[in-house]
Amino acid sequence: MDISYDYLCSVANLTLAWRKARKGKTRKRDVVEFERNLEKNLLALHQELKNKSYQPMPLTTFVLRDPKTRIISKSNFRDRVVHHALINVIGYIFEKGFIYDSCANQIGKGTLFALKRFEHFKRKVTRSNKHFAFCLKADIKHYFQEVDHDILIVAIKRKIADENVIWLINQILKNNANFGMKRERERVNRADSTERYAFGKFDFAVFC
Repeated sequence: MDISYDYLCSVANLTLAWRKARKGKTRKRDVVEFERNLEKNLLALHQELKNKSYQPMPLTTFVLRDPKTRIISKSNFRDRVVHHALINVIGYIFEKGFIYDSCANQIGKGTLFALKRFEHFKRKVTRSNKHFAFCLKADIKHYFQEVDHDILIVAIKRKIADENVIWLINQILKNNANFGMKRERERVNRADSTERYAFGKFDFAVFC
């Protein structure tokens, strides 16, 4: 499918991506620092993406207890802007293949939507609580860390022909893979990120 890499790199798209990336995070340190020189930083990203010199910054880590203790890693804010810029352009291509009940990182499909869908299926399966039923709660261990990026790229290329877009996706995946190799012994669980959910869900939909 034809995709405009020029638009992906455009200041207009990066500005839209910045607005999405900052939502609910305006007081975060990396957001504040980025916005001190907003125009300069957006123009820098524009040039780096345009001439393909863009390099993601190393991921940072912190400990989250919810209640299980996990080591979480996240991308720098400038890289999250790039993630949103990418998804602005390619997201709809993959979202068309998701089932209706796929909720993660989907606009208008938050916790309340998921709960209502669960209640709908519960009533349907139990025939309004007249029959006993089971619900399976499952998780794929280290899913984002274990996704084979080579196979994932092959699958993505079936949807996207633009080699510049593929280059950018590889840059993002390579940064995640390098971090995963360094932290493998610590059994890192990575933080939620727009591009990880999108590619992870696509990979799961294609191969499972």
